[in-house]
Amino acid sequence: MVEWTGTELSAITSLWGKIYVAEIGAQALSRLLIVYPWTQRYFQVFGNLSTSAAIMRNPKVAKHGRTVMGGLENAVKNMDNIKQTYLHVDPDNFKVCDLRLFPPVLSEIVFAPDVQMTWQKFLAVVVSALGNH
Repeated sequence: MVEWTGTELSAITSLWGKIYVAEIGAQALSRLLIVYPWTQRYFQVFGNLSTSAAIMRNPKVAKHGRTVMGGLENAVKNMDNIKQTYLHVDPDNFKVCDLRLFPPVLSEIVFAPDVQMTWQKFLAVVVSALGNH
């Protein structure tokens, strides 16, 4: 179990309230697929991922980005027990793609430096919860 300070809880919930989930999710997953092209092999069912433009226009990429962000929203709403939040998630779904890659990509898109450390801690807890049950 992770201990959150009042400042950390406030920073995460405040920040989350400013995120436009559909846009940020699509941007983060698109960037992941472009910057780390070897991850594309896990998303072949998404269709054309041959160019950056194709990835950025791909509706399946955008939809999956929203799904990932919805999962993060569940964690934000349940910060006292993030691991319990993800017990219903099949961990095999996350072994195919290196989860360590998505948080840095998301963080680059979203945040100012003053809350970066808190956000990285939050994402590390989420990745740990998904990978360790």
